Amino acid sequence: MDGLGSQSEDIKQGNHERYNANFEVSFAGDADPRSPRSLPMWRKWMIVLIISTTSFCVACTSSLYIGTYIQIERKFQVSEIVATLGLSLFVFGLGLSPMILAPLSEFYGRKPIYVWSLSFFIIWIVPCAVATNIQTLLVARFFNGFAGSAFLSIAGGTIGDLFHKSELQKPMMVFTATPFLGPELGPVVGGFINYYLNWRWSFWFLLIWAGFQWVAIFFLVPETYHPVLLRQETRRIRKETGEEKWHAPIEKMQRSIPQTILRSIYRPSMLLVLEPMCLILCIYTAVLLGILYLFFGAFALIFTENHGFNLWQVGLAFLSIVVGMVFAGASDPWWHKNYIRLIAKYELETGDVGGSEPEFRMPQAIGGAPLVVIGMLWFGWTTQVASLPCYSSVHWIVPIIGSAFFGAGVFLIFSGIWTFLVESYPLYAASALAANSFTRSMFAAGSPLFGTAMYRNVGFQWATFLLAMITLILAPFPYIFFRFGKQIRSKSRYAGVR
Repeated sequence: MDGLGSQSEDIKQGNHERYNANFEVSFAGDADPRSPRSLPMWRKWMIVLIISTTSFCVACTSSLYIGTYIQIERKFQVSEIVATLGLSLFVFGLGLSPMILAPLSEFYGRKPIYVWSLSFFIIWIVPCAVATNIQTLLVARFFNGFAGSAFLSIAGGTIGDLFHKSELQKPMMVFTATPFLGPELGPVVGGFINYYLNWRWSFWFLLIWAGFQWVAIFFLVPETYHPVLLRQETRRIRKETGEEKWHAPIEKMQRSIPQTILRSIYRPSMLLVLEPMCLILCIYTAVLLGILYLFFGAFALIFTENHGFNLWQVGLAFLSIVVGMVFAGASDPWWHKNYIRLIAKYELETGDVGGSEPEFRMPQAIGGAPLVVIGMLWFGWTTQVASLPCYSSVHWIVPIIGSAFFGAGVFLIFSGIWTFLVESYPLYAASALAANSFTRSMFAAGSPLFGTAMYRNVGFQWATFLLAMITLILAPFPYIFFRFGKQIRSKSRYAGVR
């Protein structure tokens, strides 16, 4: 079959039945000029960078806010815990809306969701910037997060629309770095802005940045969702030929929008309730992200009270976690080599050429688990305490190095678990990731609310030690699922076993 353009010409000439006896419009492979995968490579990467930087903007918005705490407490005469609600409500909204926005993209396509969600994201930044009371600020932060989650929930689908499976690794690596780097670089930017300027400039800066991203999305990012593009082509063909028999695959979909949204909520819930393996791994990643967001308050306490850091210096301390994540990402070729080795061993033992198991993705998480525990113990027990002479000479760089190990471990664990969930639940991969996203967001939203109080009441060192022990309890599970995952999946109603 030729491309849809030549297909349309033959339809006009009455030769439509030689192309599709069922009158169904489709792409003629990735080379079809109407397919997003036929775009020039430079334009594909331009789209990836625009989507990724917008995702980075949204993720950065969550944590840039922490630099405003001191000024907001003074301006609105509120406690620290009330000011912290602005962070928690943003992340809470971020976790709720994917259940709605992702299904809507199946009906309307990627671009309308991007444009409208980013429009509302921009709109809800304005009340934050001009708020005259804390209630306005908190409500606006919730809806700000709710609107912005589209770029964290469906942007991966856009990359899948553009690239063949064999080309996905590099663009997906660029995109998946943004939910990690954004929250860690937010305090760096916010620290400088709020140290030298009024807190409202944090939101004016975000407004300008998000506005620039909106212009780029609107003018430079086309629709890429294949079913919606085929529906648009079908409508054009029907208009030109007068033949109402022509149809697109999406037009045969029987589900309504409410049914699709309910399904997107129901299935992730079932995976969490009925799949212990999915539940445990979701809890593990949720605890790690919760600790990451809890550190926003802990770093401020530790480095201001123990080391005399000012606001922008506290922000720079978060770069240690970024450095750890970058080093972990740079180790990807080694983990890929190990993955190839496991496949070769599997082929030798079973004779299944090209065969693989989801468990082969777990070594990354196995390697990251001890790094998290070591990094947290290092960070906690090198924290300076004035009342203990043995800690009086500990330089501030020492706990910062420990936090870099924590960041590296988090990146490796997330990379391994995400890939494992996708391959373990091939028919329900989107639902497994949705379950993971929801669980993570709920933990991340709650942890800042008690983190600062815990560090003050329990003590800087013992609070970190307690968190390290929680990660130590969870650390064996990647290895357990690496060894026994196949047996567990064989008893599952959702997982696939070769």
